[in-house]
Amino acid sequence: MTTTVVYERRGAGEPLILLHGIGHHWRAWSPVLDRLAAAHDVIAVDLPGFGASPLPAAGAPATMAEAVAGIAEFIEDLGIERPHVAGNSLGGAIALELAAAGVAASATALCPAGFCSRRELRWAISVLAAHRLATRLPEPVLRTVLRSSLVRSMSYGMICAHPDRLTPEEALVDALALRGGRAFAAVARAGRGYAFQGAPTVPVTVAWSTGDRVLPYRQAAVARRILPNARHVDLPGCGHVPMRDNPELVADTILSTTSAHSH
Repeated sequence: MTTTVVYERRGAGEPLILLHGIGHHWRAWSPVLDRLAAAHDVIAVDLPGFGASPLPAAGAPATMAEAVAGIAEFIEDLGIERPHVAGNSLGGAIALELAAAGVAASATALCPAGFCSRRELRWAISVLAAHRLATRLPEPVLRTVLRSSLVRSMSYGMICAHPDRLTPEEALVDALALRGGRAFAAVARAGRGYAFQGAPTVPVTVAWSTGDRVLPYRQAAVARRILPNARHVDLPGCGHVPMRDNPELVADTILSTTSAHSH
């Protein structure tokens, strides 16, 4: 593969690829990693142009199809056939597309992109872009202000239902990942007209946080209509990144999807 993809790998068993949202990084999955790694060979990815993964040589993907193709190629390069995939937000959309393309054995999509109106998508991107703007402070200043639980709650209240649970270090690492996401603008542009239209035949779970303030819970109804054969689950009391808010529920949701498929 021409693109370098940085990833964290733990555990043993059937492979499970984890895909984060726009502006995030593989550490988004830290709260559930060990639980998932008890059952699977888990590969948590920094998507190209995010986290520690550099931009592809040809530049950031211009379409969702290109983003999906890049991850499919990464999976092939690992020598893995039809892994389970789980993703959040942008990563949730990619997971569903991989399932629809026959690349994945199962897919769990947490608050996925692809089920919102254009106006809702503009809202989601504007929320994340505003967060990104706020990370432009010098790193020592960011480090200092994020020591305040009030600042952490104000900074991450749109993203998590329980921002108070973020440690100052976790908040800083997330802020730096958002600031350093070189593919942010291009991926946001590429997603502008995107809507999920696939029809996966493998086990699929769409899990939506009832407290999602980025891609609001009402979009779950659209997902139910477009994916009538999928399992649809509510994640009560969770925000847009539910792995932080309820790691046990999220891990159980993913594991019940992967166990629905037997090779």
